[in-house]
Amino acid sequence: MVAILFEVAQLKHLVRWSLWLGIALLVVGTAAAEAETDAVPVPCPAATELSGKDIVARLMSRNMERARELRSFQSTRQYQLHYIGFPSSLGAEMRVKVTYTAPGTREFKIESESGSKLILNQVLHRLLESEKDSNSDEAGRNAMAVSTANYSFSLLGCASADGRTLYVMRVEPLHDKRYLYRGTVWIDAADFAVTRIEAEPAKNPSFWTKHAAIHHEYQKVDGFYLPVLNRTVSDVRLGGKAVLTIRYLDYQVTAADPQ
Repeated sequence: MVAILFEVAQLKHLVRWSLWLGIALLVVGTAAAEAETDAVPVPCPAATELSGKDIVARLMSRNMERARELRSFQSTRQYQLHYIGFPSSLGAEMRVKVTYTAPGTREFKIESESGSKLILNQVLHRLLESEKDSNSDEAGRNAMAVSTANYSFSLLGCASADGRTLYVMRVEPLHDKRYLYRGTVWIDAADFAVTRIEAEPAKNPSFWTKHAAIHHEYQKVDGFYLPVLNRTVSDVRLGGKAVLTIRYLDYQVTAADPQ
């Protein structure tokens, strides 16, 4: 039992990191078909051919526009966290109603939960409290933003999904800070919005985490770009594995009044 308590305690760091990535990209993506975007990038069509610098500049500009226009939303999240390790496996699920008010306030209401009380109390409940308190100030949001202040970008080529062209870019963190990442992002060539991320933390969330792989997808809702799926798989140093899946459902969006 002591071993389980110890390893589950380490999950808090990685789970919190994964959700922070979703927070940082609140209004930047459109869901893409994973099978299509797994293809090796090819040269971009002439109609969408831009330099990597221009793509990133347009991405940052459109992200700022979307953030200014989003007033609030409500949604439902389904959390599933499963830990497999010695001496036994644990799992828990939780359904949460979320209310977001710009620029960074979140309120949570737990609608149902089941499974391991250890995971619920020590990881998922604490995660909600952490997210509620985080990202409420502009400095915190800027520190996590997908921007040239935090990352270097390299254009790998283009891919397609659902008939839309996507820029494929490699991102590397410029700082060794928590909540930044390194990996690959897919950017819609028309909307200049991140559609998918495959990444790992730039800085290991905990000594006890050997490796972490993060997958994020986003969807377009009433003109805004919001998370639809977050899956994180982590290997714990003592031999366990944890899989966190978060699904985002039933968005109700309120936009700012036209000027």
